[in-house]
Amino acid sequence: MEPIIETRNLTRQFGALTAVDGLNLEVAAGEVFGLVGPDGAGKTTTLRMLSGLLDPSSGNARVAGSDASRESAAVKDQIGYMAQRFGLYQDLTVEENMDFYADLFGIEGAEKHELKRRLLPMTRMEAFRTRQAGKLSGGMKQKLALMCTLLHRPRILLLDEPTNGVDPVSRRDFWAILYQLVKDGITVVVSTAYLDEAERCNRVGLMYKGRLIYCDEPRRLREKLPQSCYEVETVDPLGAREQLRRQEGIESVEIYGAMLHVLASPRVGPEQLQRALPEGRFRAMLPTLEDLFMSVVRGQEGP
Repeated sequence: MEPIIETRNLTRQFGALTAVDGLNLEVAAGEVFGLVGPDGAGKTTTLRMLSGLLDPSSGNARVAGSDASRESAAVKDQIGYMAQRFGLYQDLTVEENMDFYADLFGIEGAEKHELKRRLLPMTRMEAFRTRQAGKLSGGMKQKLALMCTLLHRPRILLLDEPTNGVDPVSRRDFWAILYQLVKDGITVVVSTAYLDEAERCNRVGLMYKGRLIYCDEPRRLREKLPQSCYEVETVDPLGAREQLRRQEGIESVEIYGAMLHVLASPRVGPEQLQRALPEGRFRAMLPTLEDLFMSVVRGQEGP
């Protein structure tokens, strides 16, 4: 089956800076695809090129069968693009914002009424339809932005860090809505700074300095990490971290809640770790995406 999004050597330069460097990517219809990477990785630039808002310096992107640069009008009919700062009108109510965007899309009468009847309950925003957008919480503002993005029934959603700065409960609610949209046949491409959210995606592309480093299912990505990963329980995490960092073959030691995560060279076994920290309790574990991410960043930046 032909992918609904496909890029070939997609590149964007801003002067001497290469923001996106030869991106080759395919997204299947009906999947949730996550773009993950640090600030400056090229995630926003990629989404802007996919949406037709920014022309590539070279290469191309096809979205829903159309060239995103040369046929941007056709692409915009098929996508909903939600920028990091969506243009909500703070002094308008939830319903007035929806009416405004419906008017922009040329949606009127019974169709507009039916869309609001469906979207407000789905996002649990019906009780707030008369509240001004400026008086909504961060999570509610993102739900309102999503509803406005969905008004013209797009086939594809491009979401740029939609839950950035949103509380954990609202983030969970937002993702529940995304899953429902996928069940309804919408394809979702989402950039995120939260690696626990990346675990929710069908596939993840890890970007760094404009390049796509890895692209696969989250489980398979975690298996790509060459180092051994251990969870360590100890009464003094800070002291244990410094003690382990001094050991040969230990590549990183990070605090995760009350535990430590240790990435060690494959040649370092649990017995050697136990000798280095006799009071610690070590357990081999499957690395998280954050472990992989930190390993990639360290590897790209060098010693």
